[in-house]
Amino acid sequence: MTSQNTASLIYLGLLLLVLVGSFVVANRANLSKVMQSAALWGLIFLGTIAAIGLWGDIRTQIIPSQRALSESVIEVPRAPDRHFYLTLQIDGTPVRFVVDTGATEIMLSRRDAERVGIDLDGLAYLGRAQTANGPVRTSRVVLDEVALGPIVDRSVPVWVNEGEMSGSLLGMAYLGRFASVELTPDKLVLTR
Repeated sequence: MTSQNTASLIYLGLLLLVLVGSFVVANRANLSKVMQSAALWGLIFLGTIAAIGLWGDIRTQIIPSQRALSESVIEVPRAPDRHFYLTLQIDGTPVRFVVDTGATEIMLSRRDAERVGIDLDGLAYLGRAQTANGPVRTSRVVLDEVALGPIVDRSVPVWVNEGEMSGSLLGMAYLGRFASVELTPDKLVLTR
């Protein structure tokens, strides 16, 4: 710690002491209530600090994440909303997909396509896709590299949806690249 930091810490400590002292003197008639309130706020503060410190552990229980079991096996737990989500690295940018076995292709939302560096203004929306919300126009793009953990694919064709999507969809065109796709009530296991 530098001397500047030490001086600042001493100043803040003295300032806190003066504030607490003046508060106690002003409320000495209700000192027991003041101490109860101070203890309650202290517990709230400690609980908040504990929650922040444990957030990484809590998050893995609330929001499960994919993991590589080996160089060729990826396991994905079912999310609380009952969907399976995979995060793929597209040209180095992480993109979260919902696994959609009813979709034929890999469909990028406009937002995700822009994040991975696709020029949306330069796309020709010549394709059409049928969605739950009706037909949409799409544009075919070939991605240089798509990685799922240690599994890397090159020159991967995807479609960019011209319409609004809440997220990107991972269809059978990608799942078909795996030798085995095992779907259980609790997890999805992909084996290359």
